[in-house]
Amino acid sequence: MGFAVSGAVFAFLSVALGAFGAHALKGRISADMLDVFHTGVQYEMYHALALIAVGVMLKLGIGGRSMHTAGWLFAIGIVLFSGSLYVLSTSGVKVLGAVTPLGGLCFLAGWVMFVIGIV
Repeated sequence: MGFAVSGAVFAFLSVALGAFGAHALKGRISADMLDVFHTGVQYEMYHALALIAVGVMLKLGIGGRSMHTAGWLFAIGIVLFSGSLYVLSTSGVKVLGAVTPLGGLCFLAGWVMFVIGIV
């Protein structure tokens, strides 16, 4: 599956999870945890769009290996960052909070690789 398709799947999941959070979780988890869940949704969408951009750039022959690496870092970042926030907010398992920064580092590294790919 290409990066653009993966990005579209993550974008779809972001919308679905956002609706789930707004309707099914409201009143079931604390407002603070709902905010945590919402942060996961936001960052998933931002980086789903970044994955689509990576796919387009690669299709145009821009970025090569650096762009490919950026795509993998964005995808891994979504799973680690947003995924850990979803589980943390709905389960209360606080140890997963230690995983979230690793996802954030993947996002940051992905953006660095994206820039390297387009320069």
